[in-house]
This record gives sequence, structure tokens and C-alpha cells, in this order.
Amino acid sequence: MYPYAAPLKDMAFVLSELLEHKSLDLPVFGEVSPDLIDAVLEEAGKLATDVWGPLNATGDRQGCQRRDDGGVTLPDGFAEAYQAYAEGGWNGIGVSESLGGQGLPEVVASAVQEMLHGANMALGLCPMLTAGAIEALAHHGDEALRERYLERLVEGSWTGTMNLTEPQAGSDLSRVRTRAVPEGDHFRVFGQKIFITWGEHDAADNIIHLVLARTPDAPEGNRGISLFLVPKFLVNQDGSLGERNDVVCASIEHKMGIHGSPTCTLSFGEKDGAIGYLVGEPGRGLNHMFTMMNEARHKVGIQGIGVAERACQHAVAYANERSQGRTSPARGGEACDIAQHLDVRRMLLSMRTRTDALRALALLCAQQLDVARHHDDASVRQAAQARVDVLIPVVKGFSTDQAVEIASMGVQVHGGMGFIEETGAAQLLRDVRIAPIYEGTNGIQALDFAGRKLQRDGGAAMSSLLDDVDGTAQALASHPSLEKLGHELAAATQDLRACLARVLEEGSDEHSGADAVQAYATPLLSLAGHVLCAWQMGRAALVARAALDAGQDDEFYRRKLVCADFAIRHWLPEGRAQRSVIEAGYQDWLSLSLA
Repeated sequence: MYPYAAPLKDMAFVLSELLEHKSLDLPVFGEVSPDLIDAVLEEAGKLATDVWGPLNATGDRQGCQRRDDGGVTLPDGFAEAYQAYAEGGWNGIGVSESLGGQGLPEVVASAVQEMLHGANMALGLCPMLTAGAIEALAHHGDEALRERYLERLVEGSWTGTMNLTEPQAGSDLSRVRTRAVPEGDHFRVFGQKIFITWGEHDAADNIIHLVLARTPDAPEGNRGISLFLVPKFLVNQDGSLGERNDVVCASIEHKMGIHGSPTCTLSFGEKDGAIGYLVGEPGRGLNHMFTMMNEARHKVGIQGIGVAERACQHAVAYANERSQGRTSPARGGEACDIAQHLDVRRMLLSMRTRTDALRALALLCAQQLDVARHHDDASVRQAAQARVDVLIPVVKGFSTDQAVEIASMGVQVHGGMGFIEETGAAQLLRDVRIAPIYEGTNGIQALDFAGRKLQRDGGAAMSSLLDDVDGTAQALASHPSLEKLGHELAAATQDLRACLARVLEEGSDEHSGADAVQAYATPLLSLAGHVLCAWQMGRAALVARAALDAGQDDEFYRRKLVCADFAIRHWLPEGRAQRSVIEAGYQDWLSLSLA
């Protein structure tokens, strides 16, 4: 496997030239400078490149092993690499200083997480889940829970998990059966959870499980579910670790990819019951868990982008080394590496363009998260949150779907060697394939986007975003060398507006609205993802063109112009085809028997 290199230059371009470091305008980040951000990203890049990256292939080959005592042994070097991360203070990079974190903007934390996932997705899953646990506990835990658990989670000496899924309750969490029986100031938890990422390991002193369960008097359905904190080791009043709680790893899953990540079946209460503590209000466990889930969904999109970046680097390195065939007669007809063949070049350019566009969109979402959390004006916070709400399902769903395509193209660039495990290209595809499933499948992301997010405000937040897209299209159209890009982007925006209107209209029908939303959701999410990514590349083209016109003779900007042209004139048409899919309707295949 070729070594990973952190994409620092493109990250700096997005943060400083596309987003203009707008998060730093917020008073809470008044002491954070662009130079500090550059230094943070450079150091994170060293950790990702030098410490985490080299373990990616060995972790895949070794995998995790469940011991007879119920513990799990990680691949060689994983525990030490995680400890280097925690000791460096990286786990609290985006957590407020009042909670013991570094207090840096979310947009910076997201860029750091991309590098870690690109270097080693299996290892990156551990702190990703911990970040969600911190968010849920900070928002919904009482003072006693926050005081006892948050500091260790923030510093990374303890890690966190999400425990939702059960054998009979996948996406339909209303069927959760895990029980929580009250006993004094705590509960005894009994049940089994499956697919628990980093549910057991030896990289940290303690593991804090956030568990969905029902109390004995809870009603059926979602309203009967509460959220509980169940530690692997009980914590004494002085903060020291006590005895082992009644929660064990019953097995670890044998997966297609992410072999270095221990995905566990956890059994609660095989003896007297696992001691757990109520988080937030009884019966509002799903609401509280979604604080954690939204954090995780954005980061899963980031995760996909990280692996896509590594797939790009891997494919380019191989294509420039692999000698095969000759150039066309028009280019000399000489022996060449495969990067000179136009079909391979098309794939490489497509991989790079998509990855850069997805990164820009995900970091825009993170920047809006900063505004939603920290702006002084409540109306500005509300508007930013509305944008975040429509962007997160796109970032999660579209980014991870595209990451799978990008990694698959990476295998194709390698030809037959891509199908051979030793080259490393196959691992990236196997690893990232879980991302469209994590934290709600991408079908669920599409339903969230087309149903709940659009219907609740009549598409107002999305329409506001598209106003900005139109503004970029107009700016492109006014520049002689970018005029065609402006017209293409404007036409695609009209396609999306037309499809939004159709989904809003048919989705509001009290009889068939749910079917319409389900039928149109996935093509609508794809169309939205293509348009919003093309928008980011259009903005990049304007910045690059201005820099070149000002005399900055930089190959980076020339490449940005080529990528922007490819994104808008070669990739965007694939997304625009989804309008025809939506306009074809769904009634003809609704009644088809698939038995």
C-alpha cells in the first residue's frame, strides 16, 4: 500500500480561500488565528501520515481477536497509536475549553478527522464515536454524570460507544427490547446489542457505553425508549476505577472491511445486571441519542472523504508507475505509463474532482455548525442550523456513496492488480463500503432529506442555499473564460428547484405523500449532492481564476480550474439525469411483485 499524505494544501485552500476563515469571526474563537490553524493541521498531518497511516494495511491483515476472558486484542500498534493521539490532546480539539477541550472551531476538528480516517479508517472510528458520546453527555447528562465522565472522555483516556441496534431492531428502534430496571440511584440493564463499534478493546482505561433501553413501565414504541450510561468499569466517587461492570463482549463480527476496528456483540446483565445511569429525561432516549447521531452522521461523511482521498493518492501513484501501452500517434506513439491513457486519466480526474468537491461541502457544513453553536445573534444561529439540517444528510449520504465509487474507480485504475489484496486498493474499497450503512443507511438519509427536512419548512432552507448557488452561477457567467460553467450550474440549479417543488407537492398528499417521498428521496439526494458539489467547484474556479489573473503562477490553481470544469461539465450531468428519473414517477413499479 502506498503511503498516505495529508492533503494540507487543499484543506488550507478550502478553509482560507473558500470559507475565508469565517468561523474565526465568531467571538468565541477570537484568540484563534489562521497561523494557529495551519500549525494544528500540519501537526495532525504528521500524526496521520507517520503514526496512523503505516498501520492501515497491517491492521487489515491482523484484525482483532476476542480473548477467552471476553476482552479484545487490537492489531499490533493500534493501542499505541491511539494513545499518541490522546496524549497529544487531539480528542478534545473541537470541544469547548469549559469542558476541558482545545476550543477550536468544528471546521478545524473536521479537517483533522478527515486526515485520521484517510490514514486509518478502522482506528479513526474509535475517537469518532467518543466525540458523539461527549456531545450527548454535554447536552443531556446531569451535573453528576458530566463531572464524573466528561473530562476523561474529552482527554481520550476513556472512549465512548453508541448502543442502538439489536438483532430484531435495526433501523426500526421502536422494537428495542433491552431492559433497564430501576434500583436506587441507578438501573440494572439487561439485553444484547449488536454492531457496536469499538465496543471492547485494550486501547483505553475505560469504555463508556450509551445504551438505548426500556424501563419496566415504559410504553411501546419510540416514546418508551430512554438513554443510559453504562461504563465498562464502574467509577468510584473519587474518580478511580472500580470493579468490572456486568457487560461483556460476546463476540466480534467478521466483516468485509475495517478489520482493525472491533465491532462487537455486547451482552448486558448476564449476571446481576449491568449498572447504568439515566441520561436526560425518561422516554426521550431517541431524542437525546440523535444529538450523538447528528454528530456521527457528519463525521461518517468526513470519514468517506478521507478514504476517497487515500484512494485518489493510491491510484495516482500506481498509474504513474505502471508502464503499459503507448500514447496515441498524435502524442508521439511512445511507450508510456498508464496515467497517459485518456480513460485512466478520466478516472483519475474524476476521483480527484469528486473528492475535492466533497471536502469543500463537508467543511462548509462544519463552518455552519460553528455559526449555529456560537453566533451572538439567535436568528443567525437559527438560519445556520437550518442549513446544517439539510446539509448533513447530503454530506453523509452523498459523500459516502461517492466514496465507494471513488474507491471502486481506484481498483479499476489498477486493473487486475487492483483485485489483488497486496496492492492495497481493494482494502480501501472494502473499508469504505460500510460508510453508506453507518448511522442510518443512505436510504434513511435520503428520506430524512426529502421528508422531514424539506417538508417541515416547505424547502425554505434548501431554497436559501440554492440562492447562493445561483449567485455563484451568475458570477461564473460574467467571466468570459468561465461563462459555460455558469450556464451549466444555473441550469442544474433549475433542475433541482423543479424536483424539490415536485417532491414537496406530492409529498404533502395525505394519502400518497409517504410513498412519493420514499420513491423520490434517493434520486433527489443525488441531484442535490451533485449540484451542491458543483457549486463548491464553481466557487473554487472563481478563486483560482482571480489568483491566476493576478499573476500567481501556481500549478495548484490551474489544476483547480481543470477540476472545476470537469465537475460542472462532465460530472454534474450525471446528477442532472436524476430529474428525468424523478419525472418518470413511480406508480408503474409500485405494484410490481418482486417475489
